[in-house]
Amino acid sequence: MIPFGERLSLAMQERGPLCVGIDPHPSLLGQWGLRDDPSGLERFSLSAAEALAPVAAAVKPQSAFFERHGSKGIAVLERVIEICREAGTQVILDVKRGDIGSTTQAYAEAYLHPRSSLCVDAITASPYLGFGSLQPMIDLAREHGNGVFVLALTSNPEAAPVQRAKAASGTVAGEVLSQLKALNHSTSSMGSFGAVVGATISKADEDLAIGGPLLVPGVGAQGGTPADVRRIFAGALDLVLPSSSREILGQGPDPAALAEAARRTAEDFATLATGD
Repeated sequence: MIPFGERLSLAMQERGPLCVGIDPHPSLLGQWGLRDDPSGLERFSLSAAEALAPVAAAVKPQSAFFERHGSKGIAVLERVIEICREAGTQVILDVKRGDIGSTTQAYAEAYLHPRSSLCVDAITASPYLGFGSLQPMIDLAREHGNGVFVLALTSNPEAAPVQRAKAASGTVAGEVLSQLKALNHSTSSMGSFGAVVGATISKADEDLAIGGPLLVPGVGAQGGTPADVRRIFAGALDLVLPSSSREILGQGPDPAALAEAARRTAEDFATLATGD
């Protein structure tokens, strides 16, 4: 199995640096003329997956919007994962799991073990029960060639008192980034352990050159621009994977319009690392 970081790096080179979120929010279902029920969820999500998976380097379903529909929603999520993986895109499941001991192990087996119907290429995780609490996820990801994106500097304003709190050396976010850098240190290409860093933070004094991918939500409808990304991530632009959801999904339900929006957004960010 080629490690996740290498697969993602290749996909970013071939398709452009873009992760498209599949977020079946009730307002988007309504915008597409669909009901907020399992049937509407299925039509929205499968249509988005079929249009976007062939053109995006990565696709990021937001688990919560599927979970709110119960077992029928999870069944749709399983199908979305299947469609996306068959299309050759990297699937990053946005679950933000974080717990301890056997519970973390169970989350790891749910999302990172090949025998699970919810197995994806990478997941998002929260380190705020201690970075070491994520070890079962890290171990299983290594074993099966998957990845983990750990929350570091998120865009929501409520995060700052925790993430920018002073730690032994720098900030809490800086400690998280340092741990990820250590996990990736022996990798010659892009590592498989990344960080979530928002495009709408004002600045990052922490070292973002962690040797693994930087998942960057907040571009597009949330206000983040290529200029913001170039400024915040200077020195680590080759690791940046911008993530856009609402701005692209708002072009649906026309599949051609969805695909074109994804291609256009990828092109907007493709020259960041080269400085063009």
